[in-house]
Amino acid sequence: MSYQSINFNKKLSLFSEQWEPKVIAEMNDYQFKIVKIEGDFVWHIHSDTDETFIVLEGDLRIDFRDGHVNVLAGEMYVVPKGVEHKPYAENEVKMLLIEPRDVLNTGDEEASEVTAVNNVWI
Repeated sequence: MSYQSINFNKKLSLFSEQWEPKVIAEMNDYQFKIVKIEGDFVWHIHSDTDETFIVLEGDLRIDFRDGHVNVLAGEMYVVPKGVEHKPYAENEVKMLLIEPRDVLNTGDEEASEVTAVNNVWI
């Protein structure tokens, strides 16, 4: 067996597209996904799971219907299941997402032009 750590910056350098999470590891039934985002996303809910946002670089704002939270580089936030939210980044944000395998980035919303292909490994 080959033992090798996963370097976030190296993985992030392999793609440029926005809002398309890439799987870099799995633990049990959970996936670790890196993603680059900029601009506004869509309102959505994950009815059956929490969603963890870990900001590696940049300043993320997660909007809720009754407020928002800012998440800076080196910080994380867990959106509880069933809570409607909308990520926003004025400038590019690079982050790590942790969520169960097969969770779509648009949650329970119908597939749209911003729904990313799932389970793409990099």
